[in-house]
Amino acid sequence: MKNIAILAVMMMTLSVGFSQKNKEVKLNEETNLIEATYFHDNGEISQKGTFDLDGKLHGDWSKFNEEGDKISEGTYTKGIRTGKWMFVSNGVVKEVEFDNNIIASVVDRKNKSSVVSKD
Repeated sequence: MKNIAILAVMMMTLSVGFSQKNKEVKLNEETNLIEATYFHDNGEISQKGTFDLDGKLHGDWSKFNEEGDKISEGTYTKGIRTGKWMFVSNGVVKEVEFDNNIIASVVDRKNKSSVVSKD
C-alpha cells in the first residue's frame, strides 16, 4: 500500500516536472526506483532514467532528440549530477565531469557517430 501511495505521488510530481505528455512510469520493486521514459510527440524517446522514492533523479539518465539520437547521458545521485556526462551539439561531444553538481572539467571531442558512449 505504501508503494502505491508513493508511486501515485511520484506520478503527479513527474507530470508537473516534465512537459512531455507521453510517458511510461513504473516502480521497479527490486531496485526500489521509479523507472521513467518520456516521449516526443512523434513517438521517439525523449528522456529515460530513474527516480528514487523521494522524487529525486537517481541513476543513469539519457536524453534524445526527436530523431532518436542520444544527445546527453549521465548519472544523478539523489538529484545531484555526478561523474562524467556526455553532451552532443553540432557534431561535437562535450565530456563534462561533475563533482557534487558542480562542473569540474569540460573536454570537447569530435563526434564520430550519433550515439554517445559513456565508456
